[in-house]
Amino acid sequence: QVQLVESGGGLVQPGGSLRLSCAASLSIFMINEVNWYRQAPGKERELVASITSRGTTNYSDSVKGRFTISGNNAGNMVYLQMSSLRPEDTAVYYCNALKDDNNYWGQGTQVTVSS
Repeated sequence: QVQLVESGGGLVQPGGSLRLSCAASLSIFMINEVNWYRQAPGKERELVASITSRGTTNYSDSVKGRFTISGNNAGNMVYLQMSSLRPEDTAVYYCNALKDDNNYWGQGTQVTVSS
């Protein structure tokens, strides 16, 4: 079992920045992959960024160059640094962990980009 708790969401103006945090009950070094997904109203959940236990990162085209996924040295936190935010980034952001073919999800945190 992996428990995930997201935090850091909120309201930000276009062009602003936010950092989301995902606290994991297990070190990322024991998890295959940690991902950030987002889901906007009326849309399907989409993969935004991922990081493997080896530190390999990947990003969707829509956020590449603006978002950065990283982990702390202890391996129990994963962050999503979001910059140059746009209204279309508004969504509920979810932390997801893949371990031994099992999927684990956090409860999500709302990000709203609006003036």
